Amino acid sequence: MPRIAVIDRESCQPKRCSLECHRYCPGVRTGDETIILDEQTGKPVISEELCTGCGICVHKCPFRAISIINLPQELEGRCIHRYGPNGFALYELPIPRAGKVTGLVGQNGTGKTTALEILAGKLSPNLGLQEAAEPRSLNEFFKGSELQAYFARIERVKIAYKPQAIDGLPKVVRGRVGELLAKVDERNVARELAESLELNEVLDRNIKLLSGGELQRLAIAATAARDANIYYFDEPSSHLDVYQRLNAARVIRGLAEAGKAVIVVEHDLAMLDYMCDYVHVLYGKPRTYGVVSSPRGVRVGINVFLDGYLREENVRFRRESIRFEVRPPSKARIAGRAMFSYPKLKKRFKGFELEATTGSVYAGEVVGVVGPNAIGKTTFVRMLAGKLKPTVGKIDSKLTVAHKSQYLKIEFEGTVEAWLRELLGEFDPAFDPDILQPLEVKPLLERKLKDLSGGELQRAAIAACLGQPADLYLIDEPSAYLDVEQRLQMARVIRRVIEKREVAAFVVDHDVLSVDFISDRLLVFTGEPSRAGKTHGPLGMREGMNQFLREVGVTFRRDPQTGRPRTNKPESGLDREQKEKGEYFYLS
Repeated sequence: MPRIAVIDRESCQPKRCSLECHRYCPGVRTGDETIILDEQTGKPVISEELCTGCGICVHKCPFRAISIINLPQELEGRCIHRYGPNGFALYELPIPRAGKVTGLVGQNGTGKTTALEILAGKLSPNLGLQEAAEPRSLNEFFKGSELQAYFARIERVKIAYKPQAIDGLPKVVRGRVGELLAKVDERNVARELAESLELNEVLDRNIKLLSGGELQRLAIAATAARDANIYYFDEPSSHLDVYQRLNAARVIRGLAEAGKAVIVVEHDLAMLDYMCDYVHVLYGKPRTYGVVSSPRGVRVGINVFLDGYLREENVRFRRESIRFEVRPPSKARIAGRAMFSYPKLKKRFKGFELEATTGSVYAGEVVGVVGPNAIGKTTFVRMLAGKLKPTVGKIDSKLTVAHKSQYLKIEFEGTVEAWLRELLGEFDPAFDPDILQPLEVKPLLERKLKDLSGGELQRAAIAACLGQPADLYLIDEPSAYLDVEQRLQMARVIRRVIEKREVAAFVVDHDVLSVDFISDRLLVFTGEPSRAGKTHGPLGMREGMNQFLREVGVTFRRDPQTGRPRTNKPESGLDREQKEKGEYFYLS
């Protein structure tokens, strides 16, 4: 059985421990060099050949930095890339197919971006060795598979690649939006893409002045405008609202319909389902190893991922299956006492006005907040939080409020634990089992806050918000940067905390599955983005979803196996039937 030993170099801190891994290793005690210490860094290096897999070093490490993994026999010799000795290992690769959109779904840190970078020629695979593999070795490794031909002609394949991180785009690309699109428009489709992705209003704007959503749409348009054989899109839904996600999905789908091969990494299952033909599930242990499964049809692939069991590979990678409620929550669930009421409110900015009608939220209730970007959702939440004064109306409440903002810009030099203790003081006894552990923040406590990834910082910020004793929790876009499992786990944690404490919450989000999973009722925002917004509700889930999706112009059906919402194809028989009935989401 193949065995790998992986050390998380960011978590490993030999200056702050007693090198327990080296001291207690049975192999070292008998004179073997099972674990040696690097002369330059002082960090341990584990010999996978000598390691017996006893797991003592894993349990003794105070920073949980070591993982010893026994892999299935079928993976022996199938390592595509390894980030050095005791580094992350990726097994197998997805397969690009002409005229098809192939999706990659899996946890963060299991190698999705690494797989894309290898296929795009940005990272040379080393097949688990120290140096990049020679073309002859790659040819032999992939012999008999579809990837053999791909790597044989990779230097001649024209590739267009949209990276995961788009925040750095203004640093490498200067000028105006229209100038960039004109420069990369190899297919003569810039005008059409600007229309489809709603970029016409920012064509004359300097790229460095764009918001995150505008940068994302520009990156998608610039990638789709190139004349390539294969297109790679890494997390195209980030920063986009539901409307914009569907527009982006149509653009990506259009590339496949033009005969191009497309591979997409995406955490929004509704968007993935809408645009993909095939899905590869990636499983493994985040930051340790990842395995790319064989391709499956999009419905089967997503259901397999939610089920947590790969039948053909006989691999279970999650203890529990994920299931969704087919019907809206019972009214009895929100029949408690009114926790908080707010009057009619207005907030005016230059060129924009938000009008919020009166509303109430009940004890133990989570109200989902939905609507397009730039419609006033964050403005409304900030008014409730007392961080923004209404132009008309007054919020008169003695409730304690905890607020997680949309933008995670936290200036703190210490560790995550030090930041949480400074914010929360002494931890409540339930903080660890109810919040830290299920959100997987506990392994981050010894890490520097400034070193966290977007997803890690998001989970820490959610934990910090829920860790505060409050009557009303205001949580703005908690699913951003989280993978599918983390989003659903986040929803479970928020739901459990709110019900257990008998408090209330408003949660702003763009992921339809997360909203469906977490909400008792919906507050729907309509209007004209950047000009005027208005609230409706809170409404019951059926009424709220129908109003929201009627604005979007899309209907959902329920998967019979998992209960998850699946987007209907536009103008399909079921789409037309549901629109005629006015049932866009929940079916009787």
